[in-house]
Amino acid sequence: MAADCEAWLNANPVEAGDLSDSFISAEEDNGGSGVSNKNAINEINGNWVSSSSNNIHEARLKAKAKRRLRKNSSRDSGRGDSLSDNGEVVRGTSMAPTSPKSKLLDRKSRMGKGRGLPKKGGAGGKGVWGRSGEVYEPVEVDKKDPNFDEDQENCVYETVVPPLDERDFEKTVTPIVQEYFEHGDTNEVAELLADLNLGPMRSEVPSLAVSLALEAKASQRELTSRLLVDLCGSVLSHSDMESSFDKLLRDLPDLVLDTPGAPQLVGQFIARAVSDQILSKSYIDGYKGKVDCEHARICRAALDRAAVLLKMSMGGLRIDNHWGTGGGQRPVIQLIKEMNLLLKEYILSGDGKEAERCLRDLEVPHFHHEFVYEAIVMVLESRGEKTFKMVLQLLKSLSLSSIITEDQMQRGYERVYMDIDEINIDVPLAYFILEQFVEKSFHMGVIGVKLRDQCPHRNRKRFVSEGDSGVVKFERY
Repeated sequence: MAADCEAWLNANPVEAGDLSDSFISAEEDNGGSGVSNKNAINEINGNWVSSSSNNIHEARLKAKAKRRLRKNSSRDSGRGDSLSDNGEVVRGTSMAPTSPKSKLLDRKSRMGKGRGLPKKGGAGGKGVWGRSGEVYEPVEVDKKDPNFDEDQENCVYETVVPPLDERDFEKTVTPIVQEYFEHGDTNEVAELLADLNLGPMRSEVPSLAVSLALEAKASQRELTSRLLVDLCGSVLSHSDMESSFDKLLRDLPDLVLDTPGAPQLVGQFIARAVSDQILSKSYIDGYKGKVDCEHARICRAALDRAAVLLKMSMGGLRIDNHWGTGGGQRPVIQLIKEMNLLLKEYILSGDGKEAERCLRDLEVPHFHHEFVYEAIVMVLESRGEKTFKMVLQLLKSLSLSSIITEDQMQRGYERVYMDIDEINIDVPLAYFILEQFVEKSFHMGVIGVKLRDQCPHRNRKRFVSEGDSGVVKFERY
């Protein structure tokens, strides 16, 4: 700014008396005795120059503008203002501001243009990979790229699953089989095994499943036989099945230590496999005269059991049901018959432990109220003191061992209360016997006081001697 002012003064030289900062007095204006304007000595920014009145006025304006710029420079240091030729302030291009109150972080357009829309149509900003909904096309590989490798572009990448060894095989497959015993879905087991790289351990799957089923219940052995049928062909081959049963026969001496009846059970599995056509009919004949190991007697017992069952199947026996069906899969009529047989056997033998085991093997804890119902009805129909005491003792032991839960016990008694009218038609003393049985059950802790109070009582007619004034009343019962 000082350079512009000095250049202007050099182009328009003035006298020193014409550049005074003070205003002209009245005397000077009227041509008094003072010094004339042309000879006046004025000072501008410390420089004594002489000029005419018009030039002095212009110089004063520039000096004033210069002082104003100096005053505002500390408040707005980044503006970059300058003076024009006529003394007006011209704002220049914006500079990087240093004041904390500046608009450095202002993201609005400094040009005063735009409609307030986001930058790049919403595709810009931190953590943004393009605008929403944008689909990227496959990138074409530039063959002129120095990093381009033609062999690498033609490669096909696949996930490689290492084959399972013997230790990992047991840890992985055992939970799958045990879970199958709970849900019974063979398709799920086939999918899980297909995802594993079994490798040479593929033929070990049937032997592992059968060895686990030997220690399980009859219903779970039936599930194992069904599993082998569904796995054969889709996951396992017929040769894998034969190799697996060969291994079972070799491992029978070790299996007998945990399960004494392993030879008979393995023989049943072999007979069922032959019947289901996952083993050839000549499988058993192939061992004739060739069993010469240390424990040949155990192997022969399993093969003889399988041969006997196959011969019986020719006479009409269905091998596909020799394991039986357990749990809720049985018909209700069949369950009722088995419970009645269980009670009759208990009355004859008096073995409460055997009765508990048989009831547990039925695998129908949700149907135990039927057992309680049948036991009480048997007491009402027998009219014998022996049956009365034995059934009462059995219900007490089953209640203490929690084999029959409290709700199942209560439901069985309530069913008898509901059907007592029909039972009384065949058993005239049913009400009397039931009252005694319920009272004894309460004293032995089989039922509670609430269930005892719900026991129905038979109303009887009242005669003249009982104070009815000669009127005979008949109550419905």
